[in-house]
Amino acid sequence: MKLSNGQLVRGLGLTAAISVNVANIIGTGVFLKARVMTCNVGSPWTALSVWVVAGLLSLAGALTYAELLAMMPEAAGEYGIIRKAYGPASGFIYGWTQFVIARTASAAALAVGFAIFLNDLLRGALKTIYFTIHLPHGFEISFGRLQLVALGTIAITTLINCAAVKVSGHFATVLTSLKVLLVIGVGVGAFIYTGGHWSNLSLSNIGGTCESVAVTGGGLAGFGAAMLGALWAYDGWNNITFMAGEVKHPERNLPLGLIGSMLIVMTLYLFVNFAYYHALTPTQIASVPASSSVAAEVVKKFLGPAAVSLMAMGLMISSFGALQASMLATARVPYALARNRLFFQSLARLSPRTHVPVRSLVVQGFWAGVVALSGSFDTLTDYAIFALTLFYGLVAASVFIFRRTMPDAPRAYRTWGYPVVPILYLLVTGALVINTIWNARKQSAIGLGLILIGLPVYLIWSSRNHSRANEAS
Repeated sequence: MKLSNGQLVRGLGLTAAISVNVANIIGTGVFLKARVMTCNVGSPWTALSVWVVAGLLSLAGALTYAELLAMMPEAAGEYGIIRKAYGPASGFIYGWTQFVIARTASAAALAVGFAIFLNDLLRGALKTIYFTIHLPHGFEISFGRLQLVALGTIAITTLINCAAVKVSGHFATVLTSLKVLLVIGVGVGAFIYTGGHWSNLSLSNIGGTCESVAVTGGGLAGFGAAMLGALWAYDGWNNITFMAGEVKHPERNLPLGLIGSMLIVMTLYLFVNFAYYHALTPTQIASVPASSSVAAEVVKKFLGPAAVSLMAMGLMISSFGALQASMLATARVPYALARNRLFFQSLARLSPRTHVPVRSLVVQGFWAGVVALSGSFDTLTDYAIFALTLFYGLVAASVFIFRRTMPDAPRAYRTWGYPVVPILYLLVTGALVINTIWNARKQSAIGLGLILIGLPVYLIWSSRNHSRANEAS
């Protein structure tokens, strides 16, 4: 395919913008985390309050981001904001972290998750392993049908996203609609057909098995542990920021897309979790096997054994939709880096037919496949998670910087509740970063090390650009 150095096309309308965000937020957390949260807090009302608090925190971030993106609607939005607020080195390290570690590892996890759910649907038919590579220190890399499916899933989503952004946006809208219908279907079925009772909400978990859950013992620590689960389920609320350069009427649609998607997801999450507690007692939820999900156990009450296949299909759709939206958005990061001559220049080229960064998409897909085969994506995301939270904080804090340095810049949207909302978001984000460092010091140190590797890489690219500029002069 012939490529050119054209411009990204603003082909995403408001519905597509919301869909890209919702598709990335709703993964598997809403179907899986109720058990872990119930084990940590015990009470349904406390668990529901965790969903509200985590949702409001994410909404506070979205409200703050909305002002920044409406003011600077550029490709890979967060990258551009950090670059302008804190300098090109910080922007590069952000982009390095997202592309090399965090977002590609997340994509790898979604692809492998899709393969696992398909294996459940096929009753274990994908367990065949073709060969295993034995590495030093006991590490092993296995390759079999599961890995083939994961790689195929990455390839298919990459191919879909190589189409014009309007096409991939419509695809995201269809998948998002299926996800929303799935969540609503589980909730409606739980309320109407399970014979549940509202009195379950007044009960507490007593004697639940809590298989494979590191129970904190309740109280503030339990609330914090449950918050991590809820925040993981809400993560991805900023996905549309990467597509800021391709949204129509960004001054209007970016704020509405961020805020609207969060309100939709919060409503869905609260609805389906109320339904879980209506259908099952807290002890029954806490006793759901680690190999199953609360949603599957609820659906079993009105569909019987067919629930296993239905939920496997539902989780496949959810994983595939999240992967497609994530791959679509993340490819704009290496594209933006290349545009600033901080990455391979070929990645800054667009297809003249579809006006999307095809080479960036292909390189991203290749790297996500490597990470998926390595089996190290969970470890990488564990190492990087506190720093990603730190980057969220840095982006949000830049609203204060730009209010001071660019007071007269056009602001189609101003953060609701400023400065209280951004300050609250930063305080909670800072507390989460400190808590992560305190409780996972080794992982945090390694994560910081992986991220700081980006600094010498930045210096190398900057040096190359400086040398080329001297030669040209």
